[in-house]
Amino acid sequence: VSAWGGYVFIINLIPLHVFVLLLMQRYSRRVYIAYSTFYIVGLILSMQIPFVGFQPIRTSEHMAAAGVFALLQAYAFLQYLRDRLTKQEFQTLFFLGVSLAAGTVFLSVIYLTYTGYIAPWSGRFYSLWDTGYAKIHIPIIASVSEHQPTTWVSFFFDLHILVCTFPAGLWFCIKNINDERVFVALYAISAVYFAGVMVRLMLTLTPVVCMLSAIAFSNVFERYLGDDMKRENPPIEDSSDEDDKRNPGNLYDKAGKVRKHVSEQEKTEEGLGPNIKNIVTMLMLMLLMMFAVHCTWVTSNAYSSPSVVLASYNHDGGYQIAGMANRTTLVDNNTWNNSHIALVGKAMSSNESAAYEIMRSLDVDYVLIIFGGVIGYSGDDINKFLWMVRIAEGEHPKDIRESDYFTPQGEFRVDKAGSPTLLNCLMYKMSYYRFGEMQLDFRTPPGFDRTRNAEIGNKDIKFKHLEEAFTSEHWLVRIYKVKQLDNRETLDHKPRVTNIVPKQKYLSKKTSKRKRGYIKNKLILKKGKRPNRKTV
Repeated sequence: VSAWGGYVFIINLIPLHVFVLLLMQRYSRRVYIAYSTFYIVGLILSMQIPFVGFQPIRTSEHMAAAGVFALLQAYAFLQYLRDRLTKQEFQTLFFLGVSLAAGTVFLSVIYLTYTGYIAPWSGRFYSLWDTGYAKIHIPIIASVSEHQPTTWVSFFFDLHILVCTFPAGLWFCIKNINDERVFVALYAISAVYFAGVMVRLMLTLTPVVCMLSAIAFSNVFERYLGDDMKRENPPIEDSSDEDDKRNPGNLYDKAGKVRKHVSEQEKTEEGLGPNIKNIVTMLMLMLLMMFAVHCTWVTSNAYSSPSVVLASYNHDGGYQIAGMANRTTLVDNNTWNNSHIALVGKAMSSNESAAYEIMRSLDVDYVLIIFGGVIGYSGDDINKFLWMVRIAEGEHPKDIRESDYFTPQGEFRVDKAGSPTLLNCLMYKMSYYRFGEMQLDFRTPPGFDRTRNAEIGNKDIKFKHLEEAFTSEHWLVRIYKVKQLDNRETLDHKPRVTNIVPKQKYLSKKTSKRKRGYIKNKLILKKGKRPNRKTV
């Protein structure tokens, strides 16, 4: 519970196992004790996880476990009354008791769900049964590559030869059924379905596939390597043959028994020929050797190299950045908080000024994007950009509309015919910044995108609030730094225009002969005349 949200699969699989055992009339005290202990202790411990809290008693995903727990208590009580009632009375009481218990649990869940005490089924639940539900209603789930349906290539890539041996092991398991093998069969069938719906649920399928494949190989080796053991330890003779030897007068055959001739008995004891045994054994060993080599290659090259951060299997590198670089990331492939990721998607879908306000509110320092236009990498952020738009539109429909990023003909284009909203959004500008100056080869013009096979439409890209911090050798990883606010805002207005006519430009009176300086606007002293004083 504390490690993975997929515990819901287990918390529903175990009640399903107990319910099927009740239907198969395989109830026992150990089933009652085991499940009651599991449910009570597991419920108390799971509620101690802060993230889980009261979800085990307030969400519909956990109601199956509670319902089976109540049904098991009623079933155990009826079994207790079995020894104290007649057969007819017990059958009547059993039918009424089980029906009443099941009906009470069902109606209680409906009432609590209707009143709002129990949360209804979430979109994640519906997306497991309807693969197109998430794309329409919850695009944040459908946008993650791990949530896409699994292809046949992925099954072979992850399981190899076990794809073929797994059904055989399931058959051997069902052939001799018991309580434990009922759980294995239910686990295998449910895990196969869920692994086909979502590629990340291959994690739940691989344990049971390995276990059932081991059962299949074990039965094959026991069959083709057991002849020598039988010859060394011959089987004990049939008791009926010993009775015939002791009583030679009793020459009749027992009912339904067909006596074998000596030649038939010798053929049966010989078993399979040594050539067939050796061929089958070598074939099984070669398959196991190929499986070991495949597993070694997968773990050393496909899933363990540093490029797994940028691999198409996991396109979100937030987890790896947070773990290896110890940097806080806002998007790390977590799909629980839809509004938070929608806000980030809105920033990528908006123009630079609107995106800058969002990034300042989130206290963003750097923005990392993946761009594959230089090397032809199809899993870059431009190809996944429409998912950001859809997620943002779900939370901010007034500001972001998916139709604004398509041409009037309904095309998603990055060239000159592309939508003006797309050509000026932040994701486009960060991906193609300085890309218009790059000419990849002499056959294509500058700014030619190898992934989209088009010449970009906006080559004159300039940033006001961002600056380029890092670009890898092949432009696959690009990081931009968010500028801080200026201490003093720059004035963008034009100089003030007045109606004053400027004076004529002053011309110097100095010449090569007359080098005496001249003071402009020199004060001129005018001498006045003293007035005559008249004597009286």
